[in-house]
Amino acid sequence: MSLSEARFHDLVDLVQQKVEDVFDDSGLDVDLENSAGVLTVRFENGSQLILSRQEPIRQLWLAARSGGFHFDYDADSDVWLCDSSEERLGEMLTRITLEQGGEALEFEDV
Repeated sequence: MSLSEARFHDLVDLVQQKVEDVFDDSGLDVDLENSAGVLTVRFENGSQLILSRQEPIRQLWLAARSGGFHFDYDADSDVWLCDSSEERLGEMLTRITLEQGGEALEFEDV
């Protein structure tokens, strides 16, 4: 079953808010900007992490220093899964934040 447009936006809004909350609650020095459905995280070293919604194909895209990743929502497990590696979004965010920000943050609820 494909996601309705409204459900897709609700899910992306929720995941972006959870990601913002994790960064806000951490001691990591980052700049957060959420504009037009795109969440940009700027690390102290100048690298960025960008979460954007791809509405026509109902995907969440993640751009990081290590590359670009596309996520599909899996309703059965209520998680976003990478379409190429099946890695969960939260696991990838933890790994990328460690790589780019030098700190391992917990994104298990993302």
